Amino acid sequence: MTPVGVDDLEDRVLGGWLGRIAGNMLGKPVEQGDHWTRDRIDRYLRQAEALPLTDYLPEPVGPSDEFVLRPEWRECVRGRIHGSCRDDDVDYAILGLHLLETHGFDFSTEQVGDLWLLRLPYLQTFTAERAAYRNLANGLKPPLTATYDNPYQEWIGALIRADIHGWTSPGLPRRAASLARRDAVLSHTGNGVYGAMWAAALVAAAFTAPTVRDALDTALTVIPGSSRLARTVRRVQTLHATRLSWEDTLNTVAEETAGLGWIHTIPNAAVLTAGLLYGDGDFTRTITLTVRAGLDTDSNGATAGSVAGVLNGAAAIPPQWKDPLEDTVHSAVFGFDGVRISELAERTVRLAEQEDSRAGAVTS
Repeated sequence: MTPVGVDDLEDRVLGGWLGRIAGNMLGKPVEQGDHWTRDRIDRYLRQAEALPLTDYLPEPVGPSDEFVLRPEWRECVRGRIHGSCRDDDVDYAILGLHLLETHGFDFSTEQVGDLWLLRLPYLQTFTAERAAYRNLANGLKPPLTATYDNPYQEWIGALIRADIHGWTSPGLPRRAASLARRDAVLSHTGNGVYGAMWAAALVAAAFTAPTVRDALDTALTVIPGSSRLARTVRRVQTLHATRLSWEDTLNTVAEETAGLGWIHTIPNAAVLTAGLLYGDGDFTRTITLTVRAGLDTDSNGATAGSVAGVLNGAAAIPPQWKDPLEDTVHSAVFGFDGVRISELAERTVRLAEQEDSRAGAVTS
């Protein structure tokens, strides 16, 4: 890995935050994977004459029982966006930043849980995070918080919490993965933890990798090669390398991951990998392909946007994605609602510089 210059770091970290928020907003109206299949999403876009997709989702053309958007859609479609709408995919990035500012890079898993109880409303948690939160409130400690009465241990929740560890470990994917693992084991096990480690390493590698394929290759080195997550990511890479179409690649991996459910880490990692590879570094193409693939659309769009945002930098993200955000985040994390995106990025850079200057990864 080559060093990351300070000016470049600032632009790339801001790109990561903007990309995460924009990708999340793009996918949020259709976040219901058992209803919003890839085919239904594209039918919706064709009806609205919005294919190829190059902007946020359009408003519904007319009433339809087939196209039922999430209730928040009015805050997330083109022409109606004024700052980001609240979502857990962004809340956890903010909470992760607060964790590192409060406890430093030597934080414990127990401190992650304490911060959840202090800063995060219970009803703004879902699946594995809600199970872990309940277990914390009942006095359990990690790793029991992840394993007791928790059927969601390998779902995508830990993966969506991982970006902050990549942003603060630029060019250091193994360190990013280690931090993400310490966070993830509060609520997840197995491929749920590997998903967080992989995503954190992917974001960290994007700061210095020459291509998105190189970043994906690097990210695979931090998880067991025999894990189903690693095998699934490699499968998508192989299909892409054979010049199979994006649609046929998704059809193939959908058959091979059938039965896991639309919030499980494995099929979502496949969709995310395909979006990154077929997007080939282009920000708009990456997030739109990822969201059009369905499943957990807002989470996948957010992670794809983060990686593409780091690869490209904030200055290169097209204005139709940045401008409607109005540099503002709405958040359920106590004390952070209305915070500026630019401020979050500046605070993230300070953390990265403080820690990485010691490791020699950031140079002035």
